Amino acid sequence: MSAKFPKITEEGLADLRSRIGVKITNTVEPWNYEATRDAIRHYAHGIGDDNPLWCDPEYAAKTRFGSLVALPSFLFTSSRIISGYCGGLSGVHAMWAGADWTWHKPVFRNDTIRTEAYLKDLVEHQTKFAGRSFQQIYHVDFYNQHNELVAEADSWVFRTDRDEARERGTKYTEARGRVVPFTEEQLAEFSELYANEEVRGAAPRYWEDVTEGQALPRMMKGPMTVTGFIGYAQGWGGLYIRANKMAWKMQQAHPGLAIKNRFNVPDCPERVHWDEAFALEVGAPGAYDYGPERCSWLTHHMTNWIGDDGFLTKSNCQIRRHNPDGDAIFIDGVVKRKFEENGKKYVEVEQKATTHRGELSAFGTSVAELPSKG
Repeated sequence: MSAKFPKITEEGLADLRSRIGVKITNTVEPWNYEATRDAIRHYAHGIGDDNPLWCDPEYAAKTRFGSLVALPSFLFTSSRIISGYCGGLSGVHAMWAGADWTWHKPVFRNDTIRTEAYLKDLVEHQTKFAGRSFQQIYHVDFYNQHNELVAEADSWVFRTDRDEARERGTKYTEARGRVVPFTEEQLAEFSELYANEEVRGAAPRYWEDVTEGQALPRMMKGPMTVTGFIGYAQGWGGLYIRANKMAWKMQQAHPGLAIKNRFNVPDCPERVHWDEAFALEVGAPGAYDYGPERCSWLTHHMTNWIGDDGFLTKSNCQIRRHNPDGDAIFIDGVVKRKFEENGKKYVEVEQKATTHRGELSAFGTSVAELPSKG
């Protein structure tokens, strides 16, 4: 096997371990400092969420919030680190693979967000995708302009050997570059799911009316297209998407970041999400969706269901495979537990995202506070 990309080294791992627990002071600029009306709307539309609570000021003014609020996953736009921007192991591929969120307060229109972050842990794994891999876990705290902690989260990437992933050929051998057109019957089924998607909105979902074992409505995402991946990046901002001088400045600051394209021009590794040929080079099945995007789909599934009077407090999402161009995704959920804590009433929901071929794409557990009739 001829090596095309930098390798994971013991020296690089030792350097990373020395950073564990150390506050990151040279944090890269986020996509959004402020939760403006446009920033919230662009992110919501980037995941296909048309809830008027995020997007319609007149509607939002009549809710308990009295104003537009940001959807929970909007905070991905306020930190590149929570979204997968990671240090160390220069030139070694990083795949975002999950997050564990806790929200404490809503983010209101025009709130300013600042973050504090540190590397929490580095865990070795053996994977089918790329053999020896390292899970790089970060912790990020999110504060508003009043210095209130509005949310906190862990997120993680897997650092993998690109050459090993390309040559190993186990997980995605049959899927690489696969093109299977959908039938008109399948497209009609997808259309019906979109047409019937329920945004609970102003009608309260009371805790007393929820039962353990109750299923949430199925949510549709896709079929995946490169256009959709770019639509998400427009709202989220991406990790390394820069143009002209700004791209050059990033490459100067991080010499191992850029990967040359077919014109011998240094370009960003993030192009795996729109450049199929490059995605195949790193072992992926094709151009594929973003990890934070999929986490945001699970939280969208929850906020649709809990309505304006509910509040999503926790969401743990774990990614299990790439969703390449051409995949359709179904998100299902079931209420596993009802409980009370500190006088508040909560439900715990298990969620699962599967492809139209029945492959497990992602799974998670969410907790939401619901209003009570009492």
